[in-house]
Amino acid sequence: MSALFNQAFLFLLLLLAIGVIAKNSSLIIAVSFLIILKLAGVDEKIFHMIQAKGVNWGVTVITIAVLAPIASGYIGFKDLSGAIKSPYAWIALASGIAVALIAKYGVTLLTEDPHITTALVLGTIIAVSLFKGVAVGPLIGAGIAYLAMKVFELMKSGSGMGG
Repeated sequence: MSALFNQAFLFLLLLLAIGVIAKNSSLIIAVSFLIILKLAGVDEKIFHMIQAKGVNWGVTVITIAVLAPIASGYIGFKDLSGAIKSPYAWIALASGIAVALIAKYGVTLLTEDPHITTALVLGTIIAVSLFKGVAVGPLIGAGIAYLAMKVFELMKSGSGMGG
């Protein structure tokens, strides 16, 4: 079957259409990039590497983006000392820690169970397109899913439903 008519390519086209309808630029860019690789015929060589290392590359890019204001001098020690005095800053600090820890479990889940990514992408697309949500990425979604699965497992084993 030609690359233009196989299931993977048609799925990518569907995701591209959804990205355009939902005006989700990250999804549009990602799917377009994958389509270009597929059309160029380098997908078999590159997709395995992207699947194996892509999440870590993404975390690195996000970390660079978060550290850029420090590197540019926009955020400095004065801001840090001022933030310590604000109760909202302490809430933000705790939230940042919680989100980073939850996302850690997302990396674990996506690495151990990559098919979960499909459900996460679908959930993100639904939220963005139907509810005007913001696509925050699969890591935090996977982290929340991981925690919810662990809670479900605990409830299931404690209720006699098996496990």
